[in-house]
Amino acid sequence: MAITRTTKNADPVPETPVTPAAKAKEKAEPEHRNAIAEWAVTILMLLFGTSTLLQAFVVPTGSMEKTVLIGDHLIVDKLAYAPPGAVSKYVLPYTQVKRGDVIVFRYPLDINQNYVKRVIGIPGDHIHIVNKQVFINGHAVDEPYKVIIPEQTSMYLNNFPRMPDIGIYPRGQEMLAKYVENGELVVPPGFYYAMGDNRDNSADSRFWGLVPRENIVGKPVIIFWSYDAPTEQLANGNIDIDHLIDIATHFFTKTRWERTFRIVRGYPLQ
Repeated sequence: MAITRTTKNADPVPETPVTPAAKAKEKAEPEHRNAIAEWAVTILMLLFGTSTLLQAFVVPTGSMEKTVLIGDHLIVDKLAYAPPGAVSKYVLPYTQVKRGDVIVFRYPLDINQNYVKRVIGIPGDHIHIVNKQVFINGHAVDEPYKVIIPEQTSMYLNNFPRMPDIGIYPRGQEMLAKYVENGELVVPPGFYYAMGDNRDNSADSRFWGLVPRENIVGKPVIIFWSYDAPTEQLANGNIDIDHLIDIATHFFTKTRWERTFRIVRGYPLQ
């Protein structure tokens, strides 16, 4: 028996029967909307995570060999050096930037580029180099990770700081003019002195000056993929068509499988 409803000044109108198909459609619509909402939340969380917590980074130059190589794809922990909050500092693994840490930072001369180097000096440190040997606060430091090229004979690079015998950027010249005392670089508050492990083939703080604290993006934690590619295919963050063709053609033979999931570790410097 059909159910009827009445309206003012109108004859009774019969209700349209609700068929099983209509009921199924009504039930499916909210489920469909819920699925879309769940996917939207998931995508937003992924975007938040990759932009706020983690970031992928590819190494374009050989300045950190042998620690990381050209073509190493790194996961960078952006949370490690984040300023701690009143509560989060008790539950999240925030750390201070330490001597010997490998860091990713925005290049001071072009913040659209990311660089990877090792922290050699923190605020207050006195640094000098004698015949390629680094001294921090008067003590020679052990650097088992570094690579030395004997043919590199620049007096400035090998005996830092002194009057440059090579071209350096104005920012590097300013560092030498403002922060050198008694033949040592004194790292000022809010800045860090960074060098490449491939010590004689690295454009680092000796050339362009100190790294501001706010430029530090995070610390690389793991190599998730390593592919043997030349610098020109990776420079400036641009992946050109030649690189894509190279990957499609030589993925299995040029992937450095032994470096997959290798941990990137700092080395404590005292």
